[in-house]
Amino acid sequence: MDLGGDFLVIGSGIAGLRAALSLAETGDVVILTKADPRESSTGYAQGGIAAAIGPDDSPELHARDTIAAGDGLCVPEAVDVLVREGPRYVRELIEWGAAFDRDAAGAPALGREAAHSVRRVLHARDATGREIARVLGSRVGGSPRIRVVDDAAATELVVDGGACTGARFVTTAGERGTVTAHATLLATGGAGQVFRETTNPAVATGDGIAMAVGAGARVADLEFVQFHPTVLSVEGAPRFLLSEALRGEGARLVNEAGEPFMTRYEPAGDLASRDLVARAIVREAERTAAPVYLTMAHLDAGFVRRRFPTIAQTCAQAGLDLAHDRIPVSPAAHYLMGGVETDLDARTSIQRLFAAGEVACTGVHGANRLASNSLLEGLVFGARAAAAMAAPPRPAALRAADVFETPLPTAGAGPVPDTYAVRDLMWRSVGLLRAVRPLEAAVARLDAWLGAVVAAQARGHCDEPLRRTATLVTVGWLVARAAFRREESRGAHFRTDFPSRDDLHWNKHISDRLLA
Repeated sequence: MDLGGDFLVIGSGIAGLRAALSLAETGDVVILTKADPRESSTGYAQGGIAAAIGPDDSPELHARDTIAAGDGLCVPEAVDVLVREGPRYVRELIEWGAAFDRDAAGAPALGREAAHSVRRVLHARDATGREIARVLGSRVGGSPRIRVVDDAAATELVVDGGACTGARFVTTAGERGTVTAHATLLATGGAGQVFRETTNPAVATGDGIAMAVGAGARVADLEFVQFHPTVLSVEGAPRFLLSEALRGEGARLVNEAGEPFMTRYEPAGDLASRDLVARAIVREAERTAAPVYLTMAHLDAGFVRRRFPTIAQTCAQAGLDLAHDRIPVSPAAHYLMGGVETDLDARTSIQRLFAAGEVACTGVHGANRLASNSLLEGLVFGARAAAAMAAPPRPAALRAADVFETPLPTAGAGPVPDTYAVRDLMWRSVGLLRAVRPLEAAVARLDAWLGAVVAAQARGHCDEPLRRTATLVTVGWLVARAAFRREESRGAHFRTDFPSRDDLHWNKHISDRLLA
């Protein structure tokens, strides 16, 4: 099945849907989504969307908090775009019918999350992403110029004469096709499934990154993987995100003895940035040789259940009462700060190929994303991508970076790994705490596995399990190489053998481009 349109959007999260709505004003749009659109990471976003709309807030204050969390690597121009344009697009969502929670005066109720200096997070109970996806999805569904192709996984970008002309895809029924378009947007989300322990849905395998590097695009900052500190940790229960908004409303982290411990490690305590809280949890668990818990037992039980109904229900399914019980938690892979390198208008290093949302690296998050900036980024840069896609083509204005050009590993003779082996290796060796020997061994193992995948593909194997493995191995290999290369600790990237931040040598962005 071959399709054509003026614009192709790959992905159905907040960035892709917002871009499609603007693109439909000037042309016909095809959206490829490899699963049910409700399975995007947008739908899983609990906490909220940050925007400087409160009376005690400003874009300048929002920028300051974002840059502080980013640990020296935020691109100031990208942050400025995010915080200044964000309120406009959030108000647009409200005008379109987004049912954010309201305070007694009828204004949007603003929550506070870690590393924010004021309350600025709009929320719809604890299912904000789902509400935003509902609003955008409803408008997309009502547009006669947008065609959504469900259960269609993009497998390869089509590049002709240095410009992207569309993408190839395969449906769950095995039907293959090509979408031809004037401009293509990667809005495929993140890559949490590269790690054994993750908050991300099963579809978050890093497809956009793998396709982009396969086409010769630059990717950047892939060593910076955010591990969310508070994820439900009950044997036999799913690894479910326990939103940072819990701590914003007063939840405390305690050890086995019931003692609050965060101020032992960080002055900001429970509201320190995610990277600091995640490492503190690991240290306390090691110090006590016992689990760490989140507790809201000191708060009003009715408020807890009203404010966090989805989380309360999930905890109940695991046999726990969110309002009264201590909830065992531990970190898990959550968000990728790096991605396909773009300029401020979502242009990549390949002409007519754009990227927005978590798949992209604008530099807005630096080395560590500020809570609730992810939905805002998708909204703002999805809209900016649409404007650039509809404009006459021009080269991307990419920021200065060290660029490593590396050939793909040659075909190898070893066996193709199963996906668990890849994800387990990444979790053990390229996870929250990193060191030279495990990283070096991981890079070597992934190099060999990638060679085995290349060999299998050369033999004509192309079924869905191999495609998934190939993507996980490719993205894992890139992340491991980047983590091995950066010999310092900064933001979400922590090296036990280089535990300090080193601005003299590493205050820079690093890009990779694979050679065919």
